[in-house]
Amino acid sequence: MYPELFRIGGFPITTYGIFLAVGMLLALFVTARLAAHDGLSKDKIYDLGLWTLVGGLVGSKILMILVEPETNVFTLDFLRSGGVFYGGLLGGFLAVVIVVRMYKLPFWKVADAFAPGVALGQAFGRQGCFSAGCCWGKPTTLPWGVHFTPLGHEYTGVPIVAPDGSDLHLHPTQLYESFIMLAVFGFLFWLHRRKKFDGQILIAYGIIYAIVRFSIEFIRDDPRGDLWGMTSQTGLSTSQMVSLVVLVAAVVFWFWRLRSAGSRPDHLDKS
Repeated sequence: MYPELFRIGGFPITTYGIFLAVGMLLALFVTARLAAHDGLSKDKIYDLGLWTLVGGLVGSKILMILVEPETNVFTLDFLRSGGVFYGGLLGGFLAVVIVVRMYKLPFWKVADAFAPGVALGQAFGRQGCFSAGCCWGKPTTLPWGVHFTPLGHEYTGVPIVAPDGSDLHLHPTQLYESFIMLAVFGFLFWLHRRKKFDGQILIAYGIIYAIVRFSIEFIRDDPRGDLWGMTSQTGLSTSQMVSLVVLVAAVVFWFWRLRSAGSRPDHLDKS
């Protein structure tokens, strides 16, 4: 793992930052392509995408502060950290809602165009997490267990030494999620041209990701705070609680949108 690629003066160019930037650009490109297929303006989608990125970055930092109140926001580490993904997802979603209304765009069509790109961006983002050493998993004796480097420990605090003094190997939870979300991207991209109603792609993403994240959390082992005492009260992490809410909401929206589409002659929402 290589947290740093090189330095410009004293400023490090991190592998995480490169993966994040590449993932965002590819996600925006895919979104614009899918939006054009649905007859939406590419220029407006690019503008919307930039606002969504801003909303996502702000949201991820806000949730990071909420779950980790001891976080020092006046540090370089805070600025270059990825934050909490669910905060970014909710922040980006809120930005979409606001800007879509300003641009008078059809919300569900726009959301369907964005969903595959979000999954693709996650796949690249988690590769960045793996390179940095954050979001690590529990110790494992499986042959693909990963031993992180001292530099990774210096950057993120990822444990590298077992209690007996030997090298510690961890579940590569970052790679698990990265590869799964790459497959999810492929599925959502394929489904986009075959959808039965507008909103189906976003809702499918919500259902799939909620299940994936809920499951992976069982083998995550990095400290992620305890928002409003959720972990201590329920035994579930904050992300698992959010996943349950997202899953229930997505299932409700699925049946609502399916029923609404079934009442229309062309089965696709024009709003």
